Amino acid sequence: MQASDTDVASCGNSNAVNERPAYEPAAYAREHIRITPTTLADGRQFFYLDDDERYVRGELRRQLTDPRELSDRFADQLGPDGAHVPYPAPQMRQDPLTGDWIPMATARMNRPITTGPGATATGNPLAARKLGSAYQDGEVPDTDYNVVIFENRFPSMVQVPGVSNDTHYVDGCALWPVKPAAGRCEVICFDPDENGLPPDLPVRRLRTVVEGWAFRTAELAQLPGIEQIFPFENHGVEIGVTLAHPHGQIYAYPFIPPKMQTELQHTQAYWERTRGNLLRDILDAELQAAERIVMRNASWVAYVPAAARWPLEVHVVPVRDVLTLDELNDQERWDLAEMYSTLLKRGNRFFDHGDGQGMDLPYIAAWHQAPVHDARREHYRLNLQFFSFRRAANKIKYLAGSESGMAAWLSDTTPELIAARFHELGPVDIAG
Repeated sequence: MQASDTDVASCGNSNAVNERPAYEPAAYAREHIRITPTTLADGRQFFYLDDDERYVRGELRRQLTDPRELSDRFADQLGPDGAHVPYPAPQMRQDPLTGDWIPMATARMNRPITTGPGATATGNPLAARKLGSAYQDGEVPDTDYNVVIFENRFPSMVQVPGVSNDTHYVDGCALWPVKPAAGRCEVICFDPDENGLPPDLPVRRLRTVVEGWAFRTAELAQLPGIEQIFPFENHGVEIGVTLAHPHGQIYAYPFIPPKMQTELQHTQAYWERTRGNLLRDILDAELQAAERIVMRNASWVAYVPAAARWPLEVHVVPVRDVLTLDELNDQERWDLAEMYSTLLKRGNRFFDHGDGQGMDLPYIAAWHQAPVHDARREHYRLNLQFFSFRRAANKIKYLAGSESGMAAWLSDTTPELIAARFHELGPVDIAG
């Protein structure tokens, strides 16, 4: 059975500020996933999501005590001179030229990096506790887990108790508004195997990951001041990943990020002009064209967009009109797990050194879903934007002056060529 009503209720936030429902598990999750909440030693929230039937049935229980001696996350800190200084709460400043909010979090300079040439630490804070050894400075209290979700120890955005959300101005000048970056950053670990890869996970485990995305989408929307929920995955050193472990992140922004602002402007303008849903019409047009469809099952369609920017880019969209991940039904969640597994496997085979082995593809998987409060949400539609910086087996697409300086994209390939390569890797119609 699923976690008790008391357990699930404690996952929410009592300061709900909108009418969207909090997380309610559907039939599969009630029977096959148990969510167990606890708190880490410094006060951060932590959730086990178990699909192991022994935990689901209650035969085994999770370790809920974090043995680390950590001070409260918001406690005063020692400065360079030994004096106590207040917790350095992240702030965000607005760019007057673009209107973009830029979060700034100095505490992130101290976060550990365990992979790549800039590694600063050994061990893996996302791994489970090691049997027979002193407890590492890791984030998981137990010696094993299925999926876990917890607040980031070094967040770019966080809601600090007692900090006013009032707007101030840099140097007292009205050109530069500044506010607390009062959002939330969470980590979702897909599996305890720190050497594992997401494509190698069984579909059932990815189904639990999908449940985690839905769970946190519903719950984070209850926090005051949150405007956008963004689950995403960075994978690979080339992408800039600082911890080698199968994991993703979930950001809850106190603003609508720039790319979503642009998409909402276009989807809203399209609705006002045509009374149609732009994302639905894009899907229908891609289905009619057919050439760029790379995968399809009962609930989802994956295609290379007609104006793809990246040398490998695929958008994954639901067949049914859905606004956010927590609105997906059980079948859609299963079909998504299956399609995501297939996409990751084919992505790893997309580029090849000539030995037929493919490679561990660096990628970003970004969930675009309707904002929490903005009225334009009704004319949006859930979609996953999956892309890679790699443009050949031995080449990376670096963002040069045009892309970085003017956001004017230059593509090294065509969407039709990307789709054609995917068609070589497997059939369009997959089971589901």
